[in-house]
Amino acid sequence: MIAQVQAWAVDQAARVPSLQKVALFGSYGRGSAGVGSDLDLVLVDAAASGPQQARLLCWQLELLPLSCDALVLTPAEHKALLGAGSRFATELHRDARWVWCRQLSDPQP
Repeated sequence: MIAQVQAWAVDQAARVPSLQKVALFGSYGRGSAGVGSDLDLVLVDAAASGPQQARLLCWQLELLPLSCDALVLTPAEHKALLGAGSRFATELHRDARWVWCRQLSDPQP
């Protein structure tokens, strides 16, 4: 499953050059996924704007092998979220499994 998400992320990054990182969290991030588990993704997109629902529209989540809940954040939002000290931030920091990251040498938008 992780290899499929990595391949999806590579394809999405080719389409959307502002994509910086993709992580699995939740049960797949922890390594405890079982029958009926869905995918939980964090996409760090430098060009993300607008409400979360609108941000999701440009991502081809239907191409993933399982149903998916995704959170699209700018780098600043991601940093702020992790620094917030909330329960979600703690779990995200602990459970995130980064499956794709744009290399520093890659062209940036």
